Parts: sequence; C-alpha cells; structure tokens
Amino acid sequence: MFSKFCLSKSDKEQYEKEERPESQQEILRRAAKDLPIYTTTASRAIRYCDRCQLIKPDRCHHCSACDLCVLKMDHHCPWVNNCVGFSNYKFFLLFLFYSLLYCLFVAATVLQYFIKFWTNELLDTRAKFHVLFLFFVAAMFFISILSLFSYHCWLVGKNRSTIEAFRAPMFRNGPDKNGFSLGCSKNLKEVFGDEKKYWLLPVFTSLGDGSNFPTRLVNMDPEQLTVSSQNEPAKSSGPSQPFPTRPLSESQNRLLANENQWPDVSLEEENVKSDVKKHIIVTLES
Repeated sequence: MFSKFCLSKSDKEQYEKEERPESQQEILRRAAKDLPIYTTTASRAIRYCDRCQLIKPDRCHHCSACDLCVLKMDHHCPWVNNCVGFSNYKFFLLFLFYSLLYCLFVAATVLQYFIKFWTNELLDTRAKFHVLFLFFVAAMFFISILSLFSYHCWLVGKNRSTIEAFRAPMFRNGPDKNGFSLGCSKNLKEVFGDEKKYWLLPVFTSLGDGSNFPTRLVNMDPEQLTVSSQNEPAKSSGPSQPFPTRPLSESQNRLLANENQWPDVSLEEENVKSDVKKHIIVTLES
C-alpha cells in the first residue's frame, strides 16, 4: 500500500545527504509530483515521515505507540491496544454499537429487579448487591459509550477523523475541516460501503484504498470556484505573501507542481485580468 509513497533509493540517499530543509523539500516535491496528495503541513511543506521514510498520504499520521504510519488515522485506542484508522474504523463503530445494545439489554432486563430492590420487595438478600452493581455498571457504560458513539457518528457525517476535528487539514487554499466532506450520504458510504445490507455486519466494506480520498475541492465545478474566488477576497498565508484561491485538478497534482505556486498568481489569471482591462479601455475610448 505504501510502496508508491516511498522514495526511490537514489532520492533517499540524496535526501539523507542534504542538510538544508529547502533542498530536502525540493527532493520530496519532485518525488510527490505524480502522487494523489492534496494536503501539506502548516508550513506548506510535504508531509514526510522520517521514522517510516515515506511521503505521507492524505489523512495519514504516524502513531508513536504503534511506531508506524496509519492510513486515515483516527486515534490510538488503549482499550483494543491498536490504532483506529481506515482498515478498522467501521469495525470500531460496530464495536461501539454492539456494546451500546448489550449495555441497554442488561440494564433493561435488570431494571425490574432494581425497582423491587428500591421498594424493598426483593426477598433474596444475597442478590441485592449483585442487582445493584449490575444495573449501575450497565447504565454507566451505556451513557459513556452513547456519548462516544454519538461523537463518532457526527464525525462520519462530516467525514472527519478525530485528529482532523481538532486540527484541520491544510489544503492549498488554507486549512479546511470540511475539505474531505462530500455530503452526509456519501460520507456514510465511504465508511460503510454502497450496499446497506452489509452496514451492520462485521465485514470490511469501506470504499477506497485508504491512500487516496476524493475531496470537495477537487470535485467542485471550476467555474463555480472562479465565481466564488472573484466574490471573495484572496486569502493570505503571511504578511507579504498573497494566497490566491484556486481549484484542485484531478488530472494532475497541481498542489505540488512547483515551488512558487502559492505566492504567485497563475498566468491564466493574469491573462484574464489583462483582457478585462483591455476591454474596459476600449469601451471607454469608444
């Protein structure tokens, strides 16, 4: 899965020999120009893992506990002693759902005996402690799991991971928490699959390969983006660096096309502006 994101032997040797971060980034840009990568670090650098020695795919993060990079990493769960990511996120949600139903079943079946205990109608004194303990444990676990399950259902609807909920992924037009959101229905299908009959079964049905994710920035109509970019002021990535809003391209990875793509305005935009100015001048003269 990670083979295409690993540096070649020559690039790896050259990367290790270089001491300047600028030169290292140039090597990474050259290696990642054909990869489906649309996110960078906060400093606009290529996301590279020195431990695993690979270019990180979108939504991939290195887990310090597991000491490896995890595709679409959500969090490291100590209860299952494993990372929750692309390969097991559906199973994690089903685990919470099954646990929620089990706690509800236990609390519901013990409720009648708990009411008898509360009204002093329970005759067997040896079972009083067991009934009380079982009801409270089931109720407390039900409440805690319900809150966690509800939070992850909200994340699935927004197509975010826990990491992305706290730190928005950095796209070319700036950080965007909803960059991978395709709508609630498509977001659910991305995790649970196209066929609803398998949604509640513990079988892997998630869409994609975990290294390439569709984004609304890529799939959005370029004309719509052009109109919206004309109505909105250009964002800025620094005090002296204007940051134009541009749509991503599906045919090529324009995010990593060249080094000066963010501060500079593209030639197409300059030609459009020059044509508009000429049109205005001709109109005034006439």
